Amino acid sequence: MKKFIICTDGGSRGNPGPSAIGVVFYNEKEEILKRCSQCLGKATNNQAEYQAVIFALKKFKALFGKATAQSAEIEMRSDSELLVNQLNAKYKILDEKIQPLFLEIWNLRIDFKKIEFIHIPRERNKEADKLVNEALDNEGNAQSLF
Repeated sequence: MKKFIICTDGGSRGNPGPSAIGVVFYNEKEEILKRCSQCLGKATNNQAEYQAVIFALKKFKALFGKATAQSAEIEMRSDSELLVNQLNAKYKILDEKIQPLFLEIWNLRIDFKKIEFIHIPRERNKEADKLVNEALDNEGNAQSLF
């Protein structure tokens, strides 16, 4: 069985305000395989944290395939204590805007053999955090193709 580590982060400037996500995929030796970021538009910090996990699970299947997802062990790391404790069923989800995001993650988990949600300190999530800030900093600089 192969192991992957995925670090996710979501952030908002204004809460709610302009928000973005950052996701970093690592192999079992913690070597970076892929970095991804994306602006979300207006959202809260918690919504962005959830969107980062949703993006990561969908992107994993797109990058590595459904067969790999079904046979791999995924260690999903986040510096959001709220997110990790809600996904591990330690905290209730009272925010009505977070509930559908939780359900989406719950349904995406079906395609994976094992996903473990782990809380890490912010200092150990610098790469994903950097991607969030870069996306937010560059949001106004995006050029339209048309």
